Amino acid sequence: MVFATDSGRYMQQADDFQAESAALHEILRQLSDADFERVTAFKGWTISDVLAHLSLWNHAAVWSLTEPKTLRDMFAGTAEVIRRDGSMRRFEADWHDGARGAALCARWWDSCGLVREAFAAADPAQRVPWAGPDMSARSSVSARLMETWAHGQEVYDELGVVRQNTDRIRNIVVLGVNTYGWTYANRRAEAPQPKPYVELTAPSGARWAFNEPSSDDYVRGSAEAFCQVVTQVRNVADTDLEVNGVNACDWMSKAQCFAGPPNDPPPPGSRVTRSD
Repeated sequence: MVFATDSGRYMQQADDFQAESAALHEILRQLSDADFERVTAFKGWTISDVLAHLSLWNHAAVWSLTEPKTLRDMFAGTAEVIRRDGSMRRFEADWHDGARGAALCARWWDSCGLVREAFAAADPAQRVPWAGPDMSARSSVSARLMETWAHGQEVYDELGVVRQNTDRIRNIVVLGVNTYGWTYANRRAEAPQPKPYVELTAPSGARWAFNEPSSDDYVRGSAEAFCQVVTQVRNVADTDLEVNGVNACDWMSKAQCFAGPPNDPPPPGSRVTRSD
């Protein structure tokens, strides 16, 4: 949704991103430096690793709007580190001068404000460069919200906190629905047609529906569970989603709404919220 203001255009997605970041910040600001080194269930990343990643790519999103050369230079730098070390973690840590814990959290929180400020007044249709194909500014800030929400999940899980979602996750739902084709193209495959019908219940209780209605090929359930599957923070078997039909079952077995090489979902039962 785009609102007009006295100064011009305004993207609600920028405020949605900031609100999601603020919810995560509220629990992070209570942690000790030792807590930031707790290892999450995502690839052995610590909470500090998560924040280093989110912070750098928040800056990258801003550069895509304002300093495309800086963004290209960063991509070149990350590619070199990946070739040498096989991971971006080293580049992200070095970019933050080795900051960890509360100091790194403060840097990440500052980067959230930069994203919100840059995108709030941007033209939603403006094309911005990225690691893969260019995208619209609206898609770019929605992707920042999605990544904050997705990487935030491993933090919530590790800390034993059950996240209270709001209807701002509709941005992630839309991204998940719109990347149906990407899930297959990323695997050099044709996306099966027709697209499955998607019918979800929002945190507010509202009904969200996408694609042509079908009683044979569909995904139904909570919007939160759908977001968990398309961001690969849960295996579909660990959610309340009702999945029926060949196309729907195949999609939910590999759905990927984020950029990068093909990734498989986590094994069933491997991503849960700690209860101890």
